[in-house]
Amino acid sequence: MRITSVGHAGLLVETSAGRILCDPWFNPAFFASWFPFPDNEAMDTAQLHTAEYLYVSHLHHDHFDAEWLRTRMSKDTVVLLPDYPVRDLRTSLEDLGFRHFVQTRDLEPTQLDGGVQVMVNALTSPTDGPIGDSAILIDDNGTRILNQNDARPVDEPRIRSFGPLAGHFLQYSGAIWYPMVYDFPARMKQTVGRRKRRNGMARALNYVEQYGAEHVFPFAGPPCFLDEELFHLNDLDGDDANIFPDQWVFLDFLRERGVTNTHLLLPGTVAELGPDRSCRLEQVDERTVARIRDDRTGYLREYQARRADRIRAEKAGWPTTRTDLLTGLREWVEPLLQYADRTCEGINGRVLVEVVDTPDATGAEEGADGGTGAGTGAGAAPTEQILFDFLDRRVARWAGEECRYRFELPRPLVERMVAERCPDWANELFLSCRFKAARKGPFNEFVTTFFASLSTERMAYVEGYYAELSQTEERARAGDHVVQRLCPHLKADLVRFGSHRDGILTCRLHDWEFDLATGRCLTSDDRKIISEARVNPSDDDPDLPEIPAA
Repeated sequence: MRITSVGHAGLLVETSAGRILCDPWFNPAFFASWFPFPDNEAMDTAQLHTAEYLYVSHLHHDHFDAEWLRTRMSKDTVVLLPDYPVRDLRTSLEDLGFRHFVQTRDLEPTQLDGGVQVMVNALTSPTDGPIGDSAILIDDNGTRILNQNDARPVDEPRIRSFGPLAGHFLQYSGAIWYPMVYDFPARMKQTVGRRKRRNGMARALNYVEQYGAEHVFPFAGPPCFLDEELFHLNDLDGDDANIFPDQWVFLDFLRERGVTNTHLLLPGTVAELGPDRSCRLEQVDERTVARIRDDRTGYLREYQARRADRIRAEKAGWPTTRTDLLTGLREWVEPLLQYADRTCEGINGRVLVEVVDTPDATGAEEGADGGTGAGTGAGAAPTEQILFDFLDRRVARWAGEECRYRFELPRPLVERMVAERCPDWANELFLSCRFKAARKGPFNEFVTTFFASLSTERMAYVEGYYAELSQTEERARAGDHVVQRLCPHLKADLVRFGSHRDGILTCRLHDWEFDLATGRCLTSDDRKIISEARVNPSDDDPDLPEIPAA
C-alpha cells in the first residue's frame, strides 16, 4: 500500500482496488481564515483528479473543499459515504456533480475490488463535526491502515476487530475558536490554552496506545492563519499556550512518552506499507523540512505574500448589502425554537448576537488585558443587537435582558449566513475565528449545538438524539396502535412530524413510511419502528400524546 500525503488531512491511498483519495484540501476555508499548513499549492495533483474512489470524512471545509472537488475531481469517481443520519454530505457532493456512491454501514466492512475492503466508523452525536464525523479503515490484502483524521472513535473493540494495523493517521492539534475569541483575561486564556494543547495531544496519545499500529503518522493539523488580522493565532515559537501545536511538537511529545514508531508527514511525503507492517518512507527535501521547522515566521510570511491576492479577493466577495437581519432571523429561527424542547431546556437562558460594522470585518486590536482581538473590529459599537431567547422561544431586538452568552459578529458574515440560510454557524462562521465572545458561567454544549442545527432536519435529529439520551422510551398513539415517539430514521418527533392513514404511519420530515401492524419500514430495509396494537384502549395512559390522522 502506497500512501502519499496531499497536505493537512489529505491522503492518496494506492491499493489493489485503485486509488482512494481522502479529504483533499487546497483552498482557503472559513472565510479565508484557514490555509493548509505546510503549503500544498505547488503539488502536482494530476494523479488525484482521476482517483477511482473518493472519501470525504465530514463537511468541515478543511476536509470538504467544494471548489477543488467541483473543478478538479472527476465525477466518475466512486464516493465512499459514511453512514450519517442526515443527508447533508451526500447532497453537497451531488450538488458538485458526483453521482456514483457506495453507502457504507457504520463499522461494517465494505468489499471493493481486488480483495480490498474498507470499514467506516460514522460518529453521529451533535458534537461530532457538522452533525457527523468519521474515520476509515482500509485493508489491502492484509496491509491495514486507520485514517482517523479528526474523528474520535469510541468503539475500540469493533475497530480492533478489523485486524492489526500497519499505519495509524490521526489528528492531534486544535480545531476550535476557544479560548482565543473569548474576552477572558490574558492569564486565563493562557491557562485554558495550555490545558487544551496538552489535552489534545494526550487524547491522541491515548488513541495511539489503544490501536497499537506499527507506524504512527500525525497529520490533519494544524492549519495556518495568513490574514494579517489572524496571524497572531499561529504557533510561531512553540508557545505552550497555543492550541495549534505542529507536527514536530507532537512527535517530541510522543517520543518523551516512549512512542518512537512515528513519522513526519508533510505534503508530498510517501509511505509504502507492507503486509509485514514494514514502512519505507520517501520524505520531502530536507532543506524544505528545515525551512518549515526552523524559520516558522519567515516561512509563513512568504506563504502569506503568495496568498495575499486570494485573501483580498475572498473579502471582496463578502456581502455589502444591509438587510433586515432581525426579521430574517425571526422568520427562520423562531419556527425551529417551537419544537426544540430539549435544546431550549439545555440552554435555559438567552444569547445576545451583536452585529458589528467594520471596514473589512476583521481589524484585530489590542485588548485592555493585553490580549489580541480575534479579527472582528473589537471595540466597534454594534449596529444591531439581536436576542435569541430560549426561555420564551423568540428572536427579538435586545432590550437589556440578562444574557448568558454574547457573540460579537461581523455584519458581512452574518448577512451571508442569513441570506444562504446556512444551517451551521458553528462550523462555518465560528471556526473562522472572526468574532468575539463572552459568557457567564461554564461552557454550554447546547449553545454550540443550536448554532450548528439551524434547519428542520438538523434540529429534529438533535432533539431526537437528546431524547434518546434521557433513556426514556417515549410512546405515542397512532390510531389503533402505540408506537415509539421518535422516528427510527432521524429521530424526528412523530407527534409533530408524523401522521397515519390506513395502517401506514408517515414521518413527514422525509416521507418515510412504516406499517403499523408489523413495524416494518416501507422506505428502507434497515429500519423498524416499535409498534403495538392497542388491545384495551381504556388502559392507555391518558397523557399519551396522539399522532394525528392524515
